[in-house]
Amino acid sequence: MEKPWKCGDCGKGFSYRSRLEYHRRSHSGAGTLDKPWKCEDCGKGFNYPSLLDNHRRTHTGERPFTCSVCGKGFTQPTGLMLHQRIHTEERLFSCTRCGKSFRSSSDLSQHQRVHTGERPFTCSMCGKGFTKSSNLVTHQRIHSEEKPFSCTSCGKRFRYSHSLEEHQRIHTGEKPWKCLVCGQGFTQSSSLVSHQRVHTGERPFSCSSCGKSFKQSYALVEHQRVHTGERPFTCSVCGKGFTVSSSLKAHQQIHSEEKPFSCSDCGKSFRSSSALFVHQRVHTGERPFTCCVCGKGFTRSCSLVTHERIHTGEKPFVCSVCGKGFTKTTYLMLHQRIHTEERPFSCTHCGKRFNSTSSLATHQRIHTGEKPFTCSVCGERFTRSSGLWTHQRIHTEEKPFSCTSRGKSFGQSSTLTAHQRTHTGERPFTCSVCGKKFSQSFDLVRHQRLHTGERPFTCSVCGKGFARLFTLQSHHRTHTQENPFSCSTCGKSFKQSSNLLTHRRTHSGERPFTCSLCGKAFTRSASLLRHQQIHK
Repeated sequence: MEKPWKCGDCGKGFSYRSRLEYHRRSHSGAGTLDKPWKCEDCGKGFNYPSLLDNHRRTHTGERPFTCSVCGKGFTQPTGLMLHQRIHTEERLFSCTRCGKSFRSSSDLSQHQRVHTGERPFTCSMCGKGFTKSSNLVTHQRIHSEEKPFSCTSCGKRFRYSHSLEEHQRIHTGEKPWKCLVCGQGFTQSSSLVSHQRVHTGERPFSCSSCGKSFKQSYALVEHQRVHTGERPFTCSVCGKGFTVSSSLKAHQQIHSEEKPFSCSDCGKSFRSSSALFVHQRVHTGERPFTCCVCGKGFTRSCSLVTHERIHTGEKPFVCSVCGKGFTKTTYLMLHQRIHTEERPFSCTHCGKRFNSTSSLATHQRIHTGEKPFTCSVCGERFTRSSGLWTHQRIHTEEKPFSCTSRGKSFGQSSTLTAHQRTHTGERPFTCSVCGKKFSQSFDLVRHQRLHTGERPFTCSVCGKGFARLFTLQSHHRTHTQENPFSCSTCGKSFKQSSNLLTHRRTHSGERPFTCSLCGKAFTRSASLLRHQQIHK
């Protein structure tokens, strides 16, 4: 049908002059005084009574026009007609510039404004232009603070009917958009589109600076702040800036000292529910993130990512002073304090200083005697969770780290690294006083106490001091007469697990320490070291 009456602002055509006059009101931003048919619920005005009838259905929820294919309901027959083209995939209207097709002429008209840059609908308050009249109407509610759509369940009000519709699904539990791959449901179609990228691996949003891709546009926006240095979310107390609002919110709890989430097992409090959730795995033993190479489990996904770098050898964080690489940024930060000799954390009991809060917290347990990590098999307690994990391998006999030279397995990666130095002869840790070299850093620390006379571990019964913690623990057993480590073959008991390990070799015949010069084997590394003096 010919549409001879054209709008001078946007070019839209009409069959009747009266309809063109009504349409012009959308450009002028005319108020409801020019729209005689008023909604009794929200006061909105309309040019035609039929439009008022359609609008009332947003309040009543009535959708009398139903799709015969999927059952979806609509307030207007035109809405149903356009919807049915989704099923038929019919797109009758094509853009002459780019060839893109659309289901309706109005969608095509709006799309063409992308090419022309035309924004014919202007806000009379702030001058902002829009490509669609509906967007102008929605925008004007920002100035008027009008929220005409109210939830009947909780009373919350919304500016848009679709926001109300999405909100009501919180009460009904409705999730109408289902993933065809895994069946997960969503309240919004946009959430389904984002979720489907998990299955397809699609990352359509790319950073122009580094090429990194993202599944969602907001993730790209946040990432770009790494390059620009922009930190738009600022703490009103200390002025510290953040790239995302959630980081600011978490930071602000530092100032309030509020820790509203408490562990029901040990009483420890946390600033966020997610931190409490992760902490509770210490008590339950749950480790849902498992390494596919060695099977080791972790309480957090980020810990798994860091651990996997042990197998791949990746060390992406490099010290600018010495070139040493690290698997985590925190390890790099701690390492850099070796160069700066910075030790900002002091013990209030003895004054000893540390380069990290975690090292200080672990050290303070020497003074308090606290051992919060308990073995569920034998009841032995530890000051650190890593000590418990290592100890539990005594019971499970798990040894996931193997030497490529001899095939010998170890319970800890650090023990494997130290063992490999028996093959290479490497001793990278040197005493600055006497020049003696050691294969492990803690051996150097213990050795230095010979020069300083430091004995930081004191017996609570007799007051005797010791240079090493495990020596104190062994000494304690002279008071208690405790021999907690028993041989499963002959029943003989020992005060130390290392003595039990050495004893077991009398039954197995194992001699794991071999002289590289003559081939003679020994049950203990100390015996090998004494033997090697013969060759010198």
